[in-house]
Amino acid sequence: MRRAIFLLMAMTVMLLASTRIQPIQRIKTEGIVKDMVLQDDSLIIGTDKGLLAVYDYAKKQWTKRIVLEKVKDFMGDEIPARVFSVDKIDQRYLLVSESGTGGYANIWIHEQNQSRQIVSAKDKKSVIKARFIDANHILLGFLSNEVALMDIQSKKELYRVQLSASKFSDFALNEKATQAVFSCESGVLTVIETESGKTLKLLKGVNRDNVYKVDFKQGIISGAGQDRRGSLYDVATGKGSYIMGSFLIYATALSPSSKSVAFSLDEKNNITIFDRVTKQEIALLEGQQSTLTTIIFKDEALLFSSSNDDRVMMWNLNKIKTKETK
Repeated sequence: MRRAIFLLMAMTVMLLASTRIQPIQRIKTEGIVKDMVLQDDSLIIGTDKGLLAVYDYAKKQWTKRIVLEKVKDFMGDEIPARVFSVDKIDQRYLLVSESGTGGYANIWIHEQNQSRQIVSAKDKKSVIKARFIDANHILLGFLSNEVALMDIQSKKELYRVQLSASKFSDFALNEKATQAVFSCESGVLTVIETESGKTLKLLKGVNRDNVYKVDFKQGIISGAGQDRRGSLYDVATGKGSYIMGSFLIYATALSPSSKSVAFSLDEKNNITIFDRVTKQEIALLEGQQSTLTTIIFKDEALLFSSSNDDRVMMWNLNKIKTKETK
């Protein structure tokens, strides 16, 4: 009996060891990565150096670089305009940057090699995150946990809705951008209709504290909780469950099919991939050097991650070869 138990433990250790994966590519960026989205074969990256940069991972080359003018801080010194939210639709880029004063945001639309400012510090908008709903509208998430839909041409908000009194953390769109889930420091997730701002559902009971990040795929939502709970909700039923971590969970992502979910569960900045339904561990991704901020699945095997440094990691669940790109 003891021999059988020993063999079983040994086999388990071997199985877990086989799931440990290193990045297949380390992409060095110009500045600390503050936000990142994936469009086709390109990563759109915003950094603290006032930069939006586009990296084609298939060709392994940088293809675009947009640099914002420096801003003045409260001391009057010129500093890079930290770009903390980015997006792209067609050939139109979205940049949200700090204004340097008052904690307000600047918002830019860049197309045809020109940048047009649609929000400035004088508008006094404390926007934390923005995403395209379509080519002419952007969804705004405010520090105050308000949501607004802005018309790009008129620069006017079509609505603004207060979701709760708790501080905003993150939002994520579904595949068609018809719905969005907002997270905040209370742990309650709010699902809205993006066209109207109407609340469709409140998801609660799993997280008891701040939910740093959320993702939304195939009617499933994942949340990265300060309470060490990686939450999972079915929007249709409202039912939730969780995977317990050993540390604060700063990032999460769902695969396109929502069959797999990624969480940063430990203090070593590793990414753990699970089968969402069975909650069985699939792989452990090792190599991130600082606090994780973003995880993005391209498909069921290929994914990207960024953390509070100047490296973006590219992972393939079927490969272990590592290469660095500058």
